[in-house]
Amino acid sequence: MTVRVEWHDAVAVIMLDRPQTKNAITDEMRRQLWEAYEDAALDASVRAVVLTGAGGDFCSGADVASFGGGGMPGSLGRMHELGRINRAIYHLKKPTIAAVSGVCAGMAWGFALSCDFVFASENTKFVQVFRNVALAPDGGSVWLLNRLVGPMRTKELCYSGRPVRADEALRLGLVLEVLPREELLPRALAFAQDMANGPGISIALTKRQADLAATLSFDQFLEAEHVMQPVASRSEDHAEGVAAFCEKRKPSFKSA
Repeated sequence: MTVRVEWHDAVAVIMLDRPQTKNAITDEMRRQLWEAYEDAALDASVRAVVLTGAGGDFCSGADVASFGGGGMPGSLGRMHELGRINRAIYHLKKPTIAAVSGVCAGMAWGFALSCDFVFASENTKFVQVFRNVALAPDGGSVWLLNRLVGPMRTKELCYSGRPVRADEALRLGLVLEVLPREELLPRALAFAQDMANGPGISIALTKRQADLAATLSFDQFLEAEHVMQPVASRSEDHAEGVAAFCEKRKPSFKSA
């Protein structure tokens, strides 16, 4: 398997595992990665997911050996599989964290940006490499970048194909924290475990609110909020949170 899944209590770690190629994505890896996220979505014991790469690099993007293979039908098929990976990551109703070190290029940057949170090591280099091979960006990168840094900076990053180092990514708001390489995965796991200990239904609804906030008017957003709060108020986690507050103890949330 070139996509490995490890479990750390309630956290699933999905690892891209072709270190000899800086974890370049093959057609088989596209299928494995999508399946890993589908499994995480359906497994109630998984309450948070960390995406990372083996061997010191996150991912160098698509394997160049796959470029053009199968003609137009092959290209369309690969784009279909890429799209469903991005949707699986972005729409997962559980906290998602990317732990990025080394190279993060092309579609891989889209994978990272599709997560709720990105942690980077000090040696990380993000690159919208598509311009260098005369392709348009994929992996949802332009849509995701546009929401985070605006259209002008998005165009500059994609038109130029220049590297963005970890410190600049932090300044631009593209990563949450920058850490020494040896601290990256432990910090991401600790953060994910803290998220996993939270109220699952509440977090899922909050995640949905964050998505809606970018597209709805204020009145439309309030209508959605109007429906969500009663749902959350009927959950076992809400009852536990209220009980813990009254009893002056730490709550123990259970819902995925």
